[in-house]
Amino acid sequence: MTAAPEPAVETRRRSPLSLALNVVRGAMIGTAETVPGVSGGTVALMTGVYETLLTSAGHLIGGVRLALTDGLRGRGLARAHEQLSHVAWAVVIPIGVGMVLALVGMAHVMEGLLEDHPETMRGLFLGLVVASLAVPFRHSRASASSSGRAGAWGVREWVLAAVAAVAVGIVVSLPGGNLSPEPYILVPAGALAVSALVLPGLSGSFLLLTMGLYEPTIAALNDRDLGYLALFATGCAIGLVTIVKVLQWLLEHHRRVTLVALTGVMAGSLVALWPWQDADGARVAPYGSLAGPVIAFAVGALVVVATLVIEHRITGGVELPEPAPADED
Repeated sequence: MTAAPEPAVETRRRSPLSLALNVVRGAMIGTAETVPGVSGGTVALMTGVYETLLTSAGHLIGGVRLALTDGLRGRGLARAHEQLSHVAWAVVIPIGVGMVLALVGMAHVMEGLLEDHPETMRGLFLGLVVASLAVPFRHSRASASSSGRAGAWGVREWVLAAVAAVAVGIVVSLPGGNLSPEPYILVPAGALAVSALVLPGLSGSFLLLTMGLYEPTIAALNDRDLGYLALFATGCAIGLVTIVKVLQWLLEHHRRVTLVALTGVMAGSLVALWPWQDADGARVAPYGSLAGPVIAFAVGALVVVATLVIEHRITGGVELPEPAPADED
């Protein structure tokens, strides 16, 4: 078990300014989830809370599972309480509040902006993601490899990042499919789509669109098709629990190589954010005025830089400790 966070760091986490910043981070993540092609996981990584949210989710899932299993077996709740004590509530709760506020208040606003100014908005998100590549890149360099080496990437790590980038670039470039919404399709589709909540660079709505299930899922929501939604939600629950625990384990045991791969995943997702696209989403050469997308790109990059500077001042340049690993049963 790793040591608990130092008091000074924990105090900064819970300061009013830090709590307010986490609400803003949550609002940014929630806003991203309303935009097809933009991943909330990317924004979480960009704003420096990805690992905290991921490991907290893993400990929360573990705590709930132990509360149910140990409670039914009469073993008490000590193990569940120990897992829940590792959840960064001072980060998770304000981010959750910010996400809900953004999802409620920004969905229609973002929809209107994307319809009226698609090139400019994609330029904005492109700038956000390009600048945010520095976050996992910096953290990976600060992490030690399995051999104890930190610092600059080696050849194998550059190759891993490149492979991840190419793979994601291919995925986000796939044309829309036309899968039938059968039960044996909906469960794995839900598991795959929910992965976008955790994996930076992937958009859940885009994955559904690729499978040809975006419109049926939206229709099921509007029509209150409980059978469809129950199957889809089952897949989401299975996928969320599985991928959270897998990524939590990877970050705890292979942090450097995982961050290298996530950097490549984010880089590959840039393909989907190319400002100039046709009606089918295919990338085309720049057209019309370039001022809007270029200025928006610069603004997006500056937002990331400002966020990182504010975070650096709040923490005083202190790196938050790596999350404690989950206990084995």
